[in-house]
Amino acid sequence: MSLTFFLCWVCLLMSLLQCPVESQGRPKFFNVMEYGAIADGTTDSSEAFLKAWKEACEWKGRATFVVPLGKIFMVNSIMFEGSCKGQMVFLIRGILKAPTDPSKFLTENWINFRYVDNLTVSGDGTLDGQGKVAWPYNDCRKNPHCPALPVTMRFDFVRNARVHHLRSIDSKGAHFIIFGCQDMNISNINISAPGDSPNTDGIKIGSSQRIGIAHSNIATGDDCIAMLPGTREVNISDVVCGPGHGISIGSLGKSGDEDVLSGIVVKNCTIRGTSDGVRIKTWAYPMLKDTEASNFVYEDIFMDNVSNPIIIDQQYCPVPPCKFVPSRVQISNVTYKNIWGSSGSKVAVTLRCSWKRPCNNVVLEDIDLSYGSGYDGNATALCSHVNGHALGKQNPPSCLQSNWPPPFSSKFLG
Repeated sequence: MSLTFFLCWVCLLMSLLQCPVESQGRPKFFNVMEYGAIADGTTDSSEAFLKAWKEACEWKGRATFVVPLGKIFMVNSIMFEGSCKGQMVFLIRGILKAPTDPSKFLTENWINFRYVDNLTVSGDGTLDGQGKVAWPYNDCRKNPHCPALPVTMRFDFVRNARVHHLRSIDSKGAHFIIFGCQDMNISNINISAPGDSPNTDGIKIGSSQRIGIAHSNIATGDDCIAMLPGTREVNISDVVCGPGHGISIGSLGKSGDEDVLSGIVVKNCTIRGTSDGVRIKTWAYPMLKDTEASNFVYEDIFMDNVSNPIIIDQQYCPVPPCKFVPSRVQISNVTYKNIWGSSGSKVAVTLRCSWKRPCNNVVLEDIDLSYGSGYDGNATALCSHVNGHALGKQNPPSCLQSNWPPPFSSKFLG
């Protein structure tokens, strides 16, 4: 080996040893307490959280933002924004508390992630929205001009994300909102708010694609899960919902200019003590153009004393006055398969569609819903302006014609 070659290797080795750790892409932890966060549950630690996030987001390796175990922090409205230089892990092991007074919030969201790719949010920690004081201001059933209260955690334009092993309690508004996101998986989430807490939706999804929700418990005062316009390819499985308003598509057809919603699969779920079970709701409201909601599969779902287990409502209007013009949302290709349990109302299956754009290719297969305990057990079904087929067992007796083969199969999504 020549002396020149040897010296070159020595120089290369020395340069590598002198490289900063950051350039080598090593994992690094960013503990909020090292940035001045105070774990007394009352002092606003928002500034310390933002400092920790800024440095974590600049790290070129795997950055783990840490809310430590056994600590309680209060933070105000806070936005964690990308893009970041490496993979981000947001580890909540302690408890985060929101301000109690909604007027103290700086924005309409409490914790907001924006433009972050390759994000993981987890840690077995708790998000405490402290919503009890705020709920009287948010009851739109009593006040049609009710203000929108802060969302506990919102994701905007986030891609390739995992959210798992978290607990969200007593949100002021919705617990989680997903908007403009792609390729997100949500699992092992516990969401809890009283059944009479207004507008405390569990998870709301809008204008997003390829979203998975699994192995979670959701108890709220509104929809457990709501899928809004522009949402495509959502898979929901092994979710226990209740109390609340069930698992909903919509509401749709109010803004006047909405993107198509399609490709929703809900399987192996339990819905207990809710006002609705699996619901599709569209406003009977003037729209600027027609739109579509299609390709939905509801399969292997147990209903436990649910007031409206299966419902399509194209005259949705929760707050009068209502105009009740025919809905221009076309609902099509909907399969309900192996849905059983008890209905809290006499009408267990309601398919109330638009006379202007009737529902098409609706399939009821192996339905067994009895009128709740203590009643005569004979539930009924109601259909209006719907084209479809009934297969297998039908309790209550179906209001759709019974024949085979159906025009639409649950295998359409593979």
